[in-house]
Amino acid sequence: MRFVSVLAAVLVFPVAIRAADSQPSGPKLPGGQRPNIVLIVADDLGYGDVGFNGCRDIPTPAIDSLAIGGVQFFNGYVSCPVCSPTRAGLMTGRYQQRFGHEFNPGPGRRGQPGDPFGLPLTEVTLADRLKAAGYRTGLVGKWHLGHGEHHPNRRGFEEFFGFLGGAHPYFVERNTGPNAVLRNREPLEKVDYLTDAFTREALAFIDKHRDEPFFLYLAYNAVHSPLQAPPKYLERVRHISDERRRTYAAMLTAMDDGIGAVLSRLREHDLERRTLVIFISDNGGPPGTGASNGPLYGHKGTL
Repeated sequence: MRFVSVLAAVLVFPVAIRAADSQPSGPKLPGGQRPNIVLIVADDLGYGDVGFNGCRDIPTPAIDSLAIGGVQFFNGYVSCPVCSPTRAGLMTGRYQQRFGHEFNPGPGRRGQPGDPFGLPLTEVTLADRLKAAGYRTGLVGKWHLGHGEHHPNRRGFEEFFGFLGGAHPYFVERNTGPNAVLRNREPLEKVDYLTDAFTREALAFIDKHRDEPFFLYLAYNAVHSPLQAPPKYLERVRHISDERRRTYAAMLTAMDDGIGAVLSRLREHDLERRTLVIFISDNGGPPGTGASNGPLYGHKGTL
């Protein structure tokens, strides 16, 4: 059972998990089984940069397989054209304006001590709901919903591997500071190419929890700037002459490979028919990165 959308509405999915406040039971498959849930979010992906939306120069076979084998929401929309508010809406199933989270954090709000920015603690998250319903919950990737008391481990996620801010270099030379790549709350000593690292951690989470219901929120920061890709991915898109788009395409190739690996691992564990896989982008592609929004007018940051 697979569902897919590049621009999915927050109103489409959370309906299934907003169970009664007293004893949430979670979503059910026929026969009473609880489906695993893998929610994959791309970052700043252009609407026109996937094959099933007409892209011709960047192969996206894994993402396209979801579209071919699942359901596409052609009239689905995220609830904001920038990163953090979209994620606030997605994690709560509510319009983020209702709780004062309609903007990205501004200059100076970088997770320093005393920074008030974050998803309000009054809000119940998707992970909170599913954890209460008996799911093992994990976030791999970008959070962008606050530091400190807003940390993912305090918002329903039992396991966290990623960074807390809005963007991060893909090649990590010094993993220090408030935006370090963390395992739960501890910075890692060494981090490989970040997209590959996130894929590896996602696979490990699936392996670890394959015998129990799990919710994996896989929030790649690809294809958000900075434009960085290793030679092994650049070589596969060498046919693209524009340097920015070539690097962007290599970053997308790395993410598509990762999604393909996740789908393969679900099949290996015989979980494919018991797992709901959702794919979206948090907003459209911004100008200046080589992204294409295809037939759509405007770009990230515009409605």
